[in-house]
Amino acid sequence: MADAETVTLTLESEDGATDELVVPTELLDLLAEGDETAPEIVGDIAMFGLAQRIHSAVHHSEGEVDDTVADTEELTLELFEERFGRSFAELTGHAH
Repeated sequence: MADAETVTLTLESEDGATDELVVPTELLDLLAEGDETAPEIVGDIAMFGLAQRIHSAVHHSEGEVDDTVADTEELTLELFEERFGRSFAELTGHAH
């Protein structure tokens, strides 16, 4: 696969940890809305995935979840709504 067929994105946290993600450019072109950049597209997908994972942990696991996990879901869903301007429930059609 030629280099022009992929783009490498670097993720960096506040503590300096990094990771690289190589993604097909064609996939990003298919997922782009308007003039979104590669980091914006991947950031949106990451936020969706993280919100889905914490939602599942809180609402679809067996037994009680502890307060820390429930609070983390609440914060994640608030950040989700800040990013997209709509709630997770509105955008996914899935609410509890």
